[in-house]
Amino acid sequence: MSDEKNLSGPHRVGLVKEVTSLANPIIKDIKALSQKKTRDETNTFMAEGLKLVIDALELGWTIRTLVYAKAAKGKPAVEQVALRTFATGGLVVEVSEKVLSSITRRDNPQMVVGIFEQQFTRLADIQPKATETYVALDRVRDPGNLGTIIRTADAAGASGVILIGDSTDPFSLETIRATMGSVFAMPVARASVEEFLRWKKGADVQVVATHLAGSVDYRTIDYRRKPVVLMMGNEQSGLPEDLATEADALARIPQQGRADSLNLAIATGVMLFEARRHLLDLG
Repeated sequence: MSDEKNLSGPHRVGLVKEVTSLANPIIKDIKALSQKKTRDETNTFMAEGLKLVIDALELGWTIRTLVYAKAAKGKPAVEQVALRTFATGGLVVEVSEKVLSSITRRDNPQMVVGIFEQQFTRLADIQPKATETYVALDRVRDPGNLGTIIRTADAAGASGVILIGDSTDPFSLETIRATMGSVFAMPVARASVEEFLRWKKGADVQVVATHLAGSVDYRTIDYRRKPVVLMMGNEQSGLPEDLATEADALARIPQQGRADSLNLAIATGVMLFEARRHLLDLG
């Protein structure tokens, strides 16, 4: 069942839709966003948590639907987000914790969920400037890895992430969770191998790739000559030859112990902060 009611409180205007049934069409549509097909068809995705919703709105992302638990009703921050959602033509829905748990697939869900429009950056619009660093990921498959890389790129001051080839969806629920909100601050572009290589030729960048055959210690590379693109390979198969041969440097991260490789997100973090260290030295 559902009904509409006036927002209470001296600063609240408009209407809130109250939903208590898991069979409600609104709830069914939101739950369907767990499927990539639905996300692509609607060009939307779900983000959990009041802070993430506030951050997204502050950064100019378009919210379609705001969902909050009854327990969050009356909190000033939630009221402000509701007002901002109404102001941009979005829908505000108040639900029970049972419904929220069903939406988020969590036993202890966040009290606020936002449904946002997807937002990609066009590769052609990326024109790297001196001291900027980008991450290019070839066919990254693990949502947790991608989310962690986006979060790490944000923390390291990178300017964007480029997804090459058939990569996992940056707007899946698992990826969004792993970004901890950084997806709203970090531009993400998509490209085929051919599109990326064409862009690379015209962008005047230095591509540094990690590779098993890398002969250069990643710490000895000069990351300050040109804008840097750190190119990282697929989790299972690494970087293919058509991309590796286009790199300006093939780097290796020296390791000890029995492990023969690093997790993709860890390796990307190591490279990002090394590039950042070099750039900080410019100051």
